[in-house]
Amino acid sequence: MWEYTDKVKDHFMNPRNVGVIEDADGIGEVGSIACGDALKLTFKLGDQERIRDAKFQTFGCASAIASSSALTEMLKGMPLEDAEKVTNDDISQYLGGLPKEKMHCSVMGRDALKVAIDYYRCEPEKKKEGEIVCECFGVTDIEIKNAISENSLSSVKDITDYIKAGGGCGKCHDRIQEIIDSANGKEIIKEKDRAKMTNIQKIRLIEDVFEQEIKPALKKDGGDIELIDLDGNRIYVKLRGSCANCKTSQITLKNFIEQKVQELVSPELTVIEENEDENRLC
Repeated sequence: MWEYTDKVKDHFMNPRNVGVIEDADGIGEVGSIACGDALKLTFKLGDQERIRDAKFQTFGCASAIASSSALTEMLKGMPLEDAEKVTNDDISQYLGGLPKEKMHCSVMGRDALKVAIDYYRCEPEKKKEGEIVCECFGVTDIEIKNAISENSLSSVKDITDYIKAGGGCGKCHDRIQEIIDSANGKEIIKEKDRAKMTNIQKIRLIEDVFEQEIKPALKKDGGDIELIDLDGNRIYVKLRGSCANCKTSQITLKNFIEQKVQELVSPELTVIEENEDENRLC
């Protein structure tokens, strides 16, 4: 169960500015009921392009309703040029924070505001740029790259939390991971090329997997791991810290560490704790 701030609960239970402004200057509609979230935002301008009123209609969860309500409150009295700079983080901060899994609700508010401002400026709705990666939610590679850049995202789950991509059938997870790796400067080696890797390339990729995926998880519990050697398809390691004397270290070695390197480097690899294989030097 997610922890919601009192302000989120208040804006959900007592949403402000629900409805539609009939003679609106700005109209923004994003999402779809089929996808589980939809928002219509309308605003009316006053003197000097200040937003005099803003209203919303939302189909979605408590966070979607609270984010939409908060956005309309933020916008009232705001100059349009300042409204153009409002981010999803601003909406979240106004509410005292949102659960990470619900950040896509604030992103939806930001997107609706952008569409509404474009409507006011008579700018036609632009066709999405880039390649559609997530067919379930119609998310492109450009949108994923922007989300990574703006919010420092580093996992497929992060992407799903912020823009819902990957939250449907799951077929796009590998492609999303490729985009994340590319954005973070990691070398991408496709499945068909992994069999052709030299030993040096394989070691570098294993080291990268250790640093990015395995060590951070072990260090949360006071453990660590050291890569000792690569002999054919055998990776020799030394467990450190709390992992060294842990009764379940072999379970961690096989069910987490080995599975991770098989997934991200090569399914032929096995991980062996140093001294476990007595015949290594024979």
